[in-house]
Amino acid sequence: MTPTAPHPDTLQWSDALALDMPVMDETHQEFVELLAEVVQAADDVLLPRWSALIAHTQDHFDREDQWMQDTGFAAGNCHATQHKVILQVMREGEARGHGGDLAVVRQMARELGLWFPQHAQSMDASLALHLRSAGYDPRTGALSQPERLPAQAIHGCGGSCGDTATA
Repeated sequence: MTPTAPHPDTLQWSDALALDMPVMDETHQEFVELLAEVVQAADDVLLPRWSALIAHTQDHFDREDQWMQDTGFAAGNCHATQHKVILQVMREGEARGHGGDLAVVRQMARELGLWFPQHAQSMDASLALHLRSAGYDPRTGALSQPERLPAQAIHGCGGSCGDTATA
């Protein structure tokens, strides 16, 4: 394999991952690029690249979680819960990698490449639609149509994956 050829297990950015929300799309593209660096990393740089991916993912998820909080999602909604679980698993992989188990980090990277498109095209797409419908600007936090926010907290993902309000 040449250095410029992507590893066959590497997720590639494509229009299918774009959500028509520039700040979210930019962050997602950075995630895909960092994940590719992990997948293609030699053993001696695998853990630093994995740590960089974790730091990026923490920031990425924190921003999305803030957007959800700003626009009527309950704290324990399934989207935010998935973020917490993914980060916990990534950190467990980092610990195992520091213990010498690089294979688990490589397996996690491959699994993230399978998980991410589904997450982006379902939960993140629903969030982007919700943010647009309320006129929420994720760069500034400005809300131009607050009357379009839900009357009750959203407990599902904000889309068709579950209940969207408390009874």
